[in-house]
Amino acid sequence: MVTFGLITEGITDQIIIENILIGFFNKDIEFNILQPLRDETDKYRAKNYGGWCKVVEYCANDEFKEALLFCNYIIIQIDTDVSNKPDGYDIPHHENGKELTTIELIEKVINKFKNLIGEEFYTKHQDQIIFAISVHSTECWLLPLYYTDNKKSKVINCLRTLNQALRKKESFTIDVKNPEYYEDISKQYWKNKLLMKHYKNNPSLKIFIEKVAEKDISIDDEDDF
Repeated sequence: MVTFGLITEGITDQIIIENILIGFFNKDIEFNILQPLRDETDKYRAKNYGGWCKVVEYCANDEFKEALLFCNYIIIQIDTDVSNKPDGYDIPHHENGKELTTIELIEKVINKFKNLIGEEFYTKHQDQIIFAISVHSTECWLLPLYYTDNKKSKVINCLRTLNQALRKKESFTIDVKNPEYYEDISKQYWKNKLLMKHYKNNPSLKIFIEKVAEKDISIDDEDDF
């Protein structure tokens, strides 16, 4: 079976990406959780603290290189919401007085990770690496499930905007980052037709799906979901 290693800011990000990939391939997928880890007795509890700094740290050390030995592909996820902050990871949202487009911002983040990983090593293994750069958070990727107007394409204040819809349509909100709620919401993407209908509505989700599609990954029919 094809194995996807996940390096993400947090467990809720893992859940969203897992369900998106299941829907994209329309098959069951084997995931290898690399960062942050999940507890053996409660898969929704982290052993190690997540966050963007841990993603950067993991990709810059030998753990990342070793992970490629037992994963067919590695997904690297990071939000851009704090990339331009004094305590962020030094990727601006503006350049020469102009706001960067989603594509421009994502390319800058990818270039940073290429340097962290090492240009030579990255070039050798780039076919195994897929970036999931969420502008500005993975909650933005869930908006097309609940909105048909311009809000489905928002990149700022996505958590607040999503919660506004959840209050009306669900019996919960996700202010406290409850993984079970993220599971309930993002599971909707298990339906391939629904995912393919909505993914283009959010700019960075569209880019992630396109990067997955570019790999032309084949998963055995016996693994049908």
